[in-house]
Amino acid sequence: MESGASTPDVLLGIAVRIAREAAGTARRMRAEAITDVRTKSTDTDVVTAADRAVERQVVDALAAERPGDGVLGEEYGASASAGAVRWILDPIDGTVNYLYGLPQYAVSLAAEVDGVVVAGVVRNAATGDEWTATLGGGAWRDGRRLTGSVRTGLDQTLLATGFGYDPARRAHQGAVLAGLITRVRDIRRLGAAAIDLCLAAEGSVDAYFEKGLNPWDHAAGGLIAAEAGLRVSGLGGAAAGGDMLVAAPPALFKALHDALVELDAAGGP
Repeated sequence: MESGASTPDVLLGIAVRIAREAAGTARRMRAEAITDVRTKSTDTDVVTAADRAVERQVVDALAAERPGDGVLGEEYGASASAGAVRWILDPIDGTVNYLYGLPQYAVSLAAEVDGVVVAGVVRNAATGDEWTATLGGGAWRDGRRLTGSVRTGLDQTLLATGFGYDPARRAHQGAVLAGLITRVRDIRRLGAAAIDLCLAAEGSVDAYFEKGLNPWDHAAGGLIAAEAGLRVSGLGGAAAGGDMLVAAPPALFKALHDALVELDAAGGP
């Protein structure tokens, strides 16, 4: 592999091109599924087929271009490659939105070098909105550098979050929200973690938190949020991950973090 072939900018260029093609496939498959009267599959089958088809397309494109790299995807898991570069893919983040035709579902693709995410793209397949970042190079949308929200008080915070699928976890998350709703401006639940992180990066929501995320949910979006100047971490100094991810501007982070600790947001099932 030639010198410079794994720089963040090079990896981002590959990610953007492949994510755009994959987003086109996701959008086209949904349109075909709802207009083809011969379709015998259930709604859920349509989503599952699209998830797998988009992931396979991305994996094949990466294998053709960078055969030594590894891939971690939501549908097919991790590849056997042990190269320095690993791609982290969510083929359709927001599958329930995809099922219902709501315009918040995205292809999320990040490049990790020696365990550190250095480039990422999130492309809303329904709208064409696209957010990108490289490590140390900032976060961007349509040529505009992102800098997050300017809010400084929790009481003025528009807070995004998401819920798990397990009923017991949802019950706990509902109790956390009940404790938060009187402390913030309002709550938004859009149903796609990658897009939530990008909206926090651009300040369309002020902050975001969620329990139960997988690496493919936040690899690209987390880098975009961090490069926009947000603090992205877990609770009590832990790294962002399955127990908790909080993304907030520094001026808001401590108040939100402390409220989430008080409400045991990382606890429960």
